[in-house]
Amino acid sequence: MGMKMLTQLLLPLAQIYGGITALRNLFFDWGILKSSLIKVPSIGVGNLSVGGTGKSVLIDYLIYFFKEENNVMVISRGYKRKTKGVIVASENCTVDTIGDEPYQFFKKHKQINIVVSEKRKLGLKKINQLSIQPDILLLDDIMQHRYIRPQKMILTTTYKKPYFNDFLIPQGSLRENKSGIKRAQIIVVTKCPLDLSVFEQEKIKNKIKPLPYQYVFFSKIEYSKKIINNKNEKFLKSLKTKFLLITGVANPKPLIEFLEEEKFKFEHLKFSNHHQYCLVEIEKIKVKNKLILTTEKDFWKLEPYFNSNILYYLPIKMSFFNNSETQRFHKLINSTLAKN
Repeated sequence: MGMKMLTQLLLPLAQIYGGITALRNLFFDWGILKSSLIKVPSIGVGNLSVGGTGKSVLIDYLIYFFKEENNVMVISRGYKRKTKGVIVASENCTVDTIGDEPYQFFKKHKQINIVVSEKRKLGLKKINQLSIQPDILLLDDIMQHRYIRPQKMILTTTYKKPYFNDFLIPQGSLRENKSGIKRAQIIVVTKCPLDLSVFEQEKIKNKIKPLPYQYVFFSKIEYSKKIINNKNEKFLKSLKTKFLLITGVANPKPLIEFLEEEKFKFEHLKFSNHHQYCLVEIEKIKVKNKLILTTEKDFWKLEPYFNSNILYYLPIKMSFFNNSETQRFHKLINSTLAKN
């Protein structure tokens, strides 16, 4: 069956799904379903698509920006964790108890607080009960969780698969209609090519058609020159022999393209996003007897099974294309604090 025919067959299901999500959003817009504005300074990060748009990298960027001078707290769903309910991250937590991305934030940023909760409203209630209140609250993957509303919403969409070229589930990967973008004050086009021109940026802006209150930014991924683990670090360029690349992320293509452009030789083991590695898979990996390079998110899941001479991850960070855009973005997110 051709892709075009499959797309046509899935259209009725996408229309039904779109109708249900549109009706739900209307109920919130009309006040039939109640949406409460979060009282503390808060920034939400979300998207219209299913995974892979750079939300966690942006949350990491925001943590770095705020944490030196502010008490930062993060609320996350804790996707694919093996627990339920509200959990405040502590030293006793693992990937299984709070989820891979929250655990990554917790291990990386010791001075911040992480709360996981499927129902963000319950997570917010727990935070309100804590003795120390946040100066800034960051909410991960919050776009469709409309019972609470952050003071600023940032929407992420990728350069290669922007929301305006996508379709509703199951025809495409959109979780709601494209009109949902109106709830965002900031739109970040992520994972852009390093040579993205101003002309191309304007073309994309014209397709987004930002409303008067919306700001559009373009970001890229920067890869570290070093690979690291809990004990060691080494220059990426020092990898002269073939290594094993393991990814359990939504879209490993940018990383693969980067490593190929740098002329590295590697074998790639690709797993699904948020993959939970079993002992059989770990043993198969060990048999290969190669240095392992992985993503930071996967590192914390694999780390208990490998020694520090074998397993490394390649740090990444988000950046903008020039200083003026960086400062403009910083001013916008910092105004969340200034209002309170």
